[in-house]
Amino acid sequence: MSAPRDPRFVDAVLDWPPTWFIARLFLVGAYLLGGVVKLANWPGAVVEQAHFGMRPPALWAALTIAIELTGPVLILSGRLVWLGAGMLGVFTLLAAFTANAFWRMPAGQERFMATNAFFEHVGLIGGFVLAALVAEQAKRRG
Repeated sequence: MSAPRDPRFVDAVLDWPPTWFIARLFLVGAYLLGGVVKLANWPGAVVEQAHFGMRPPALWAALTIAIELTGPVLILSGRLVWLGAGMLGVFTLLAAFTANAFWRMPAGQERFMATNAFFEHVGLIGGFVLAALVAEQAKRRG
């Protein structure tokens, strides 16, 4: 017995050549925008790092900008997707533990919001792993 086929519109979207690029753009768009905004407002980027207790804040701001710009470029270019996905995945995990430490918060709305944000970050990490897997499988198929 054969598996049921996907609806035609699903096949059409998944087979459409720009879908792969658009999906990657959606995945990395917030990071790319964040890097550009931080680069355009360097003092704000440094203050943000200081707010999260990162010392020295200027170093962490520079590293954040570099990761938020380099990771997306690698993923969008389709070259070294594994590296860009790895960079953003590790960055996202560290950011989740730094900015959304819900386990340290008392019960209430703030903890609820931090818990939600933490697990959204974990979901993004899964997206980066999937992007690297898809790119690797496409490369192996030639």
